[in-house]
Amino acid sequence: MSDLIPRLSTRDMPPELVAFLRPRVERLGYLGEFFQCTAHQPEALLAFLEFTEHLKHALPNNLTELVALTIAVFMDNAYEQVQHERLSLKLGFSQQWLRDVLSLAPDDPGPLSEQERLVQRLVLSAVRSGGRSAAPEFKAVTEAIGPAQAIAILMLIGRYMSHALIVNTLNLAAPRFPSRPWRTAFDHV
Repeated sequence: MSDLIPRLSTRDMPPELVAFLRPRVERLGYLGEFFQCTAHQPEALLAFLEFTEHLKHALPNNLTELVALTIAVFMDNAYEQVQHERLSLKLGFSQQWLRDVLSLAPDDPGPLSEQERLVQRLVLSAVRSGGRSAAPEFKAVTEAIGPAQAIAILMLIGRYMSHALIVNTLNLAAPRFPSRPWRTAFDHV
């Protein structure tokens, strides 16, 4: 864990940031280290959170969670993976759906829809190539879900890559919860 960045409490944050974070803190039961660290740039953090909210409204939950989890696994970001595993189950996605997403194997048989497979192929192609060879996958996604949602997918990829880079650079530990419904490869973290 990086000790170069002091952890801020809500007492140290501007009121508008605290107000925006309050529902998350109440839902999760704690103020995550990501927020404690990134609050050193309160306006940027607030914009990042608003950006995230806008993208959540632009896409159905299954595609949002699929992108978040795919990036979390690809980037080895256990911090975000734990959060989105819990959220996916809370949203009603099955454990098998979750396992299939986490396997990063969109061509394997399983409960993923064809649309979900197309999106995961795009995400993986974009992150593996820096977007340089993702044109065929982007075309397939755009034809399947339309330009507005296809652009939302690309922006969401950028959002979760940014999160992963910050978490990994600061070496933030994944939150621990007393009961996890099943184990993942990141339980050792």
